[in-house]
Amino acid sequence: MSEFLRHFAQRFASLDAAHLHQLAELYSEDILFRDPLHEIQGLAALQRYFAELYSNVRELRFDVYAFDTLREGEGYLRWTMSYRHPRLAGGALIRVDGCSHLLWRDGRVYRHRDYFDAGALLYEHLPLLGRVIAWLKRRLA
Repeated sequence: MSEFLRHFAQRFASLDAAHLHQLAELYSEDILFRDPLHEIQGLAALQRYFAELYSNVRELRFDVYAFDTLREGEGYLRWTMSYRHPRLAGGALIRVDGCSHLLWRDGRVYRHRDYFDAGALLYEHLPLLGRVIAWLKRRLA
């Protein structure tokens, strides 16, 4: 396992609203961050995104449980994200599994792509849309 991935995972998991300045230690100025819901270019935009994210949730935690280095400067993290949002699932804890594909150079990540089920993260917990998705899942099962 890459020492870089272990260190990155520990630092990323320790982020919170008061420590977002540490993003500059993890990511390059030209970071491209993608997930199923967003595409963010540049460190300043990423810092704004995380500030907004942390301002809207009551709790947010990443538990990284697996690492895999493909080659020097490229690897994956597997994780479970747990969060509470006052307007989703009645404020109950929501857990979503996912993975991150990372590319890094000079000790900082310049490409970060997250893969996760956007329905499990958000859509299934919206009052009307959640019922529709649950109905569709039952029909497809």
